[in-house]
Amino acid sequence: MPAKVLLLTPPFTQLNTPYPATAYLKGYLNKIGVSSFQADLGIDVTLALFSEAGMNLVFDRIAQVASAGAPLSDNARRILALRNEYLRTIGTAIGFLQGLMPSLAHRICQRNFLPEASRFAQVQDLQWAFGSMGNQDKARHLATLYLEDLSDFIKECLDPFFGFSRYAERMGRSATSFDELDVALKKPFTVIDEFTISQLDQYMRAHQPAVVAVSIPFPGNLYAGFRCAQHIRAHYPGVDVVAGGGFVNTELRELKDKRVFDYFHFLTFDEGYIPIERILQCIEGQIGIESLKRTLVRTGDALVMYNDTACGDAGLLNSGTPDYTDLRLNEYVSAIEVTNPMHSLWSDGRWMKLTMAHGCYWGKCTFCDITLDYIKIYEPVTAQVLCDRIETIMAATGQTGFHFVDEAAPPSLMKALALEILRRGLVISWWTNIRFEKSYTPDLCLLLRASGCIAVSGGLEVASDRLLKLIDKGITVDQVVRVNRHFTEAGIMVHAYLMYGFPTQSAQETIDSLEVVRQMFLNGILQSGYWHLFTMTVHSPVGKAPEKFGVQIDSGLEGDFAHNDLVHQDPKGADHIEFGEGLKKSVYNYMLGACLDHPLAKWFDFKTPRPLVDKDHVSNILNTEELRTTSPEARVVWLGYAVDTEVVTKSKKGNTWEVASLTFQTPAAPINIRVDKAQGLWLASVLPLLAMSQTTPWTLRKVKEHYEAAGLEDFELFWDNKPISGLAKAGLLVV
Repeated sequence: MPAKVLLLTPPFTQLNTPYPATAYLKGYLNKIGVSSFQADLGIDVTLALFSEAGMNLVFDRIAQVASAGAPLSDNARRILALRNEYLRTIGTAIGFLQGLMPSLAHRICQRNFLPEASRFAQVQDLQWAFGSMGNQDKARHLATLYLEDLSDFIKECLDPFFGFSRYAERMGRSATSFDELDVALKKPFTVIDEFTISQLDQYMRAHQPAVVAVSIPFPGNLYAGFRCAQHIRAHYPGVDVVAGGGFVNTELRELKDKRVFDYFHFLTFDEGYIPIERILQCIEGQIGIESLKRTLVRTGDALVMYNDTACGDAGLLNSGTPDYTDLRLNEYVSAIEVTNPMHSLWSDGRWMKLTMAHGCYWGKCTFCDITLDYIKIYEPVTAQVLCDRIETIMAATGQTGFHFVDEAAPPSLMKALALEILRRGLVISWWTNIRFEKSYTPDLCLLLRASGCIAVSGGLEVASDRLLKLIDKGITVDQVVRVNRHFTEAGIMVHAYLMYGFPTQSAQETIDSLEVVRQMFLNGILQSGYWHLFTMTVHSPVGKAPEKFGVQIDSGLEGDFAHNDLVHQDPKGADHIEFGEGLKKSVYNYMLGACLDHPLAKWFDFKTPRPLVDKDHVSNILNTEELRTTSPEARVVWLGYAVDTEVVTKSKKGNTWEVASLTFQTPAAPINIRVDKAQGLWLASVLPLLAMSQTTPWTLRKVKEHYEAAGLEDFELFWDNKPISGLAKAGLLVV
């Protein structure tokens, strides 16, 4: 069926779920009445390649390469010799990773079903990594290694650029010159190109679009995006080709190389809703080219950025509900490449993407691209709108897992969203990225969990208060420790983004940061983490004023193509790169609960300073009583069930008195408390008024007034102390 716009995600982003850019654009195009079709060429190519027919072609090609005398590694020769075994198992392995054959897990875990090559050499102790009950996860990990073996085989023998989520990434990362990419695009098709263009042609013939919009979020799908555009320009001359997405927004803002427009007609920047709408209007002659929005074009021999400032943006609120129609949602592949809990969550399951707020409400971190619109312009939507979008997507896709892709989800909006989810009775699972704000109290974390929040990821960056201040992160190590405990005790997994190599960071600070992270794992308040080497970008405060941070930018590296990452010297800092392998090894082991008692020096093959952080630093923070004040305007909610109330007579030394015995049922076990009779009967009577089904919310002030109207005294003494303060686990929360 014809569609005016074909929305494409080129190979490869993720295998388990679609990248959301095209779904967001399709939602907006629906709203303005423009027909569109979207396709994720990454999953299309993966399923075509990793099929019996696809792998048969691959083996034939590699056999030809080998017969022509090309040298093959021992690993490649082994895979080639096991050709029939791979052809026999490839369909079932993919089916298992799609969730279609769960019973196959037992055969895969026996290690005699799938052929094994070099990737399996890294498998040490799956029992240790996944536990005795993790057969499905073990099998997914083994099936992933099986696919990685085949990926290595293709990469060695047919296509040196191949990778599941980083195809030809090297050419796109810090590509100051377009030359290498241009040369590669003029070469004959690789086998992956053949699969990509075959899938593309099917969509072009079926939908006959007037415009193809290509989303290029990462360096890893830059090459494939240009390959698609090249083919469309050559074989569908009446079709206009547009590129946008994260890579374009960050890397190509200063583009000077006109050759890019031999492939694309338009490049759009930042929020794409109005730019794509204006391009369509321009093509149809409704507006002139000067009325385009944030769109770069080649006009004659010049590159011109058109940006009609009189035209506003759609904004998140008016962008419509992301529409995942057309995508092969039930055919995505859930892989587990490494035994990192957050990576596993990221790559396992179908996560529908939504956004609570455009931009970042903090917007100060000095390493971040805070000068660009996608960070700088902060625009939240309401909890009601978010839940409307959730329900629309659930009805359209049958999926109940949501990943909110915020830069940092605002705590107040997370609270409102959780309350609205509970009010509507939605049963979903969700996770998001946060800042480790002190706003995340124990009660708020319990509320988030009750609404379906299963994990959060946040930037701890460098666990050093000096460097956190230099980064302008707005948090302290003590604060992160306490917030992590609140999430963990609520049953929400915590992943920390960790950074090393920030300007002026010393070797001592790197080791001390690792020691704090070790103690967080040891105390059970951090479940997952990953170290990233600091990268300076041209759009960050560090990149714009490096002298303020004691670093020097290497000159002479600017080019006419991509311009984002900056090579720099840090004369006051350590030799940051040499720490990378040891930092990553340590956290990998800590996530598995291993080597937590190892001296830190054992992770490095060079001399490192001894940590100066007290060995009980984190536990001392956890053992220090938190001073918390609760606003009288905080909302009080009751998420529990009906309470069994009984008046019991107690006696001691000849005296008798009555108390109220209240039993609260919870999914885990009943909780019983005994309090003064009048106070207990009041509590039992007020709880139904605090339920989510009630239309009028109650504040703590209103609860106190109700208590005192009943003739009771000393509200704070009753409410803030045991046993009432322990009823959060039963569902009595102050948020």
